[in-house]
Amino acid sequence: MSYPKVAVIILNWNGQKFLEQFLPSVYNSSYPNLEIILGDNASTDDSVAFTKQVFPRITILQNDKNYGYAGGYNHIIDRVEADYYVLLNSDVEVTENWIEPVIAMMEADPTIAVTQPKLRSYYQRNQFEYAGAAGGYIDRYGYPFCRGRIFDTIETDTGQYDDKAEIFWASGAALFIRSSCWKEVKGLDAGFFAHMEEIDLCWRLKNRGYKVMYCPDSVVYHVGAGTLNSDSPHKTYLNFRNNLAMLKKNLPAGQAFVIIFIRFWLDFLSLLRFVFQGKFGCARAISKAHIHFLGNLGKHSSKEEKDKSRFNNAGFYRGSIVWQYFINKKHTFRGLFF
Repeated sequence: MSYPKVAVIILNWNGQKFLEQFLPSVYNSSYPNLEIILGDNASTDDSVAFTKQVFPRITILQNDKNYGYAGGYNHIIDRVEADYYVLLNSDVEVTENWIEPVIAMMEADPTIAVTQPKLRSYYQRNQFEYAGAAGGYIDRYGYPFCRGRIFDTIETDTGQYDDKAEIFWASGAALFIRSSCWKEVKGLDAGFFAHMEEIDLCWRLKNRGYKVMYCPDSVVYHVGAGTLNSDSPHKTYLNFRNNLAMLKKNLPAGQAFVIIFIRFWLDFLSLLRFVFQGKFGCARAISKAHIHFLGNLGKHSSKEEKDKSRFNNAGFYRGSIVWQYFINKKHTFRGLFF
């Protein structure tokens, strides 16, 4: 049996404590044709020296500065040759044979561009993890959610999502992508810096007709919020700014105008919610995100309009997840459909 080459790329920035804790599980992966790469984003701690000393078989590629998640991966992957890339967060613990079932699924169907494993919480190990759970969906107004996680409600994994499924987006915490597809769309959008870039990547591929899949036979455990916590104003800014940019890029022009207009008002409600919670930094971050978006409208124009007629809408939820969650009180993925 032949095994396509898989490159697991861990992007690192001052994350020695995570490397010490989680690299052993990756290093001991059993997949036969595997290269493990530490892509370092100009760390100032001892991450690189530690990895060289303790894990000599790991390839180390270094960037000259911190390019963020999106730009950092782009600069590293430009120097990597493999059939499949795996973008793996440094705070992820992998399990035995976590690679094999994903590659088998993708090898069986050349229209699959991206796949994610099941993401469980590292600390609450029977629960799904916020960043990806059992695969990502998106609603008509651009709000992402997951099978197993809607807003801040996270489900316990009881096997309810153990089916292989086509989804809308795969989590950047553990994202498998066919290298030819990565090159076709020129990787991540470096302008995003961090947050939402994996959703944008999947959306651009779906605009070309590709599939994004969830593989429950592969399980990993994710710490989450290793770089920015959920109450970080900077994280709030990136999420709101990048979400608007993603809508502008990937929706047909007329539809984008309508959806973004509605989103401005929905975001204003989020701003008010932050104010009432006393999170004034996050409220200001939303305002800052809108100002930046409006000042850079031209930069968010899509150059791939011709590909949108092939849009694969699997994982696209035609309703409003905000309405369902906050008004109809439907807090689980399955509850949306019953």
